[in-house]
Amino acid sequence: QMWEEAIALGKELAEQYENEMFDYEQLSELLRKQAQFYENIVKVIRPKPDYFAVGYYGQGFPTFIRNKVFIYRGKEYERREDFEARLLTQFPNAEKMKTTSPPGDDIKTSSGQYIQCFTVKPKLDLPSKFHRPVSEQIVSFYRVNEVQRFEYSRPVRKGEKNPDNEFANMWIERTIYVTAYKLPGILRWFEVKSVFMVEISPLENAIETMQLTNDKINNMVQQHLNDPNLPINPLSMLLNGIVDPAVMGGFANYEKAFFTEKYMHEHPEDHDKIEKLKDLIAWQIPFLAEGIRIHGEKVTEALRPFHERMEACFRQLKDKVEKQYGVRAILSGLEERRGSRPRSMVRSFTMPSSSRPLSVASVSSLSSDSTPSRPGSDGFVLEPLLPKKMHSRSQDKLDKDDLDKDKKEKKKEKRNSKHQEIFDKEFKSTDISLQQAEAVILSETISPLRPQRPKSQVLNVMSSERRFSVSPASPSSQLSPPPITPRTKLAFSIQPNLELNGMSSSDIPDVPPPLPLKGSTADYGNLMESQ
Repeated sequence: QMWEEAIALGKELAEQYENEMFDYEQLSELLRKQAQFYENIVKVIRPKPDYFAVGYYGQGFPTFIRNKVFIYRGKEYERREDFEARLLTQFPNAEKMKTTSPPGDDIKTSSGQYIQCFTVKPKLDLPSKFHRPVSEQIVSFYRVNEVQRFEYSRPVRKGEKNPDNEFANMWIERTIYVTAYKLPGILRWFEVKSVFMVEISPLENAIETMQLTNDKINNMVQQHLNDPNLPINPLSMLLNGIVDPAVMGGFANYEKAFFTEKYMHEHPEDHDKIEKLKDLIAWQIPFLAEGIRIHGEKVTEALRPFHERMEACFRQLKDKVEKQYGVRAILSGLEERRGSRPRSMVRSFTMPSSSRPLSVASVSSLSSDSTPSRPGSDGFVLEPLLPKKMHSRSQDKLDKDDLDKDKKEKKKEKRNSKHQEIFDKEFKSTDISLQQAEAVILSETISPLRPQRPKSQVLNVMSSERRFSVSPASPSSQLSPPPITPRTKLAFSIQPNLELNGMSSSDIPDVPPPLPLKGSTADYGNLMESQ
């Protein structure tokens, strides 16, 4: 389950697959594995193994472990008693030491075997890439992995014993062990290369304890927010142990020991540390509030009285702390928010077809009874779209309200006229074809209805037996006749200066396409037979 190490090795392989071997199939499979590893880091809860310090004292041990201390990494959920039993099976003649203090020379030089074993706490050493606060699920790996420093704390009392408050004179003797290599490595145990000891004052110990308590509450709250199916019992025990003063006493013992005039007078150098402790106490309230809120949502009916008592104790604690140390607030849900697009930025610029107004040309072309009529250039010939009341009321009888309505109707007409002009421009050819189709009379008397061509405008080319026709027009348009009908035996009546498919007579090329050859010398009298 050391997915972080697998990702680092996967990145090395990805570099080879992508830039050296060009094996994209292996690269894609590797990237899918990495994606699964990242998901496991965030979602899967991994057990945290314990670390044990083991000292082998006496001349009876082999030389490579004699009078040396090693740090062992225990197995998952392995207790110290189980680890000691497993260790003593390798040395059945060894004697287990009862104390955790370093032994004297008499034990080191004796001929027997003495084993000292106790639990040590790994010291977090975050990589440099984590330059900002990150999720606890990510940091939790580095609390028990890639660690090289371990500490063991032993309480020591100095001065007179205070039966009312044991925190006032409780010092901590902390021993730091540094191993030769980081754990875990190629082995599950490494030799300790250096040992040094520091003393922690009672006030510094109180600050560390409050910080650890706040972190523990925050971590458990984050776990329940990420996974609502977690059991509620650990959260209940944690919150009740802090909120209910009858259980552990809370931070009232710190107030009795350090927030007194006597202590301030005797230790003026601890003023900043006292302020820091007060700040940590104030910050505990919003963490507790979030934990109690989650507890209230998940509590069962059987535990409802327990939750109500815990809420009552918390209200008293909150009032007291906020009155003495101020109010702190956290912004909940910031990590769950995603940078989504605001709704105001998501707009549809496509006009639905059902809401587009129909132009006069489209209305008339859909009806078979009415003759098609082109609207004027002003675009206001939209009588089918106008309300009837605009025709029934005269302009001189309009009041102020009617004038406003009239302005709105004119704006609507102007919008409709724009759609009408666009529609007419796109479907002009269709409209013209409708006019021509209704203007053609298919009968034997079609010849007299056709306009007579002047003899001066008829050019006979005898060599190629082709006839070109030029429709009568103004002198400026004589050189550019309109196009002749396509290769069919139907004749259409084309008016001069008429636009075809959006092209005027000036845009038509100078040389028109040739006419189809006649089947007979008679004028179009055989149209009815072919029809």
